[in-house]
Amino acid sequence: MDVTHRLRMVLATPLEEDLCRLVEQLEPRVELVRDHDLLPPMRRPGDHGGDPSFRRTPEQQAQFETLLDSAEALYGIPDVSPDALARTVAANPRLRWVQTMAAGGGAQVAAAGLAAADLERVTFTTSAGVHAGTLAEFALFGVLAGAKTLPRLQAQQRERDWSDRWFMGQVRDQTVVVVGLGAIGRETARLLAAVGARVVGANRSQVAVDGVERTVGLDRLAEVAAEADALVVTLPGAAATTGLVDASVLAALRPGATVVNVGRGTVIDEDALVDALRAGTVGCAVLDVTATEPLPTDSPLWDLPNVVISPHTAALSTAEDRRIAELTAENARRLLDGEPLRNVVDPADS
Repeated sequence: MDVTHRLRMVLATPLEEDLCRLVEQLEPRVELVRDHDLLPPMRRPGDHGGDPSFRRTPEQQAQFETLLDSAEALYGIPDVSPDALARTVAANPRLRWVQTMAAGGGAQVAAAGLAAADLERVTFTTSAGVHAGTLAEFALFGVLAGAKTLPRLQAQQRERDWSDRWFMGQVRDQTVVVVGLGAIGRETARLLAAVGARVVGANRSQVAVDGVERTVGLDRLAEVAAEADALVVTLPGAAATTGLVDASVLAALRPGATVVNVGRGTVIDEDALVDALRAGTVGCAVLDVTATEPLPTDSPLWDLPNVVISPHTAALSTAEDRRIAELTAENARRLLDGEPLRNVVDPADS
């Protein structure tokens, strides 16, 4: 392989040294420049922001920015900060590509408020697909939790209440609407179909997905919600998706339906969801994400008996960092060989 042309990529987010070396081994034309002393220590796998107590000295901050401003590509968004990203893009005309760590990295790019010329010059890619398996399993768990009345079981166990028996739902008899058919939605649909559910998709574009009976546009979400025993949201955050699952969609669901969110909390109108949960229109909500994170302590979602809260942890896997490193190496190869990159952020969403 010709390695005479090397891509100067700067590590902008914490990463174990062995995975830094893996990127360079998988694509020898990448020079992954890093100074681990300038990055916050990771507290666990997938901790792309690192220890929040970490602070650079003024001299270290200047060194870090000098590195960033020398890069053709960035591994991660600096300090997971839209402001730091905007500064770097403005200061570094050589920058060609940024690989973000989040599957919904487009929202981080949008928050940076970059000019159209910058979005044209710099390609942004996300880690979409890396988290698909873990999030799809959580989505399946959420649908099962609603069907099997998990919140009621938990409450009765706490109260030591051996009640009369009751009928539980069977997912194999249910229709599940999956909102968003990207990598996470596709894997969710596959798992749901495997246990016998009838799956209907709602997506921005018409796509054929194994296990999905049919797909409609997002503008017809309320229409297909009327068929749903469960609704699973896998969409990333964006201006176009904010509040998409609103009061009209929730009201259209079959009585007592389950709502699961493994996408972004902003996709669901939380006030409308609280009202629907209190009214019983929604029988159970299983949420790995919320509109504001951490979820405020005064949020009614904490106390509603038919809600299961997960602190945005369903995507985490001990293999996450390795998978992102492998994806980055593959995208670097594509960039150097003039091929389309995977998971490119659409500038229209930024």
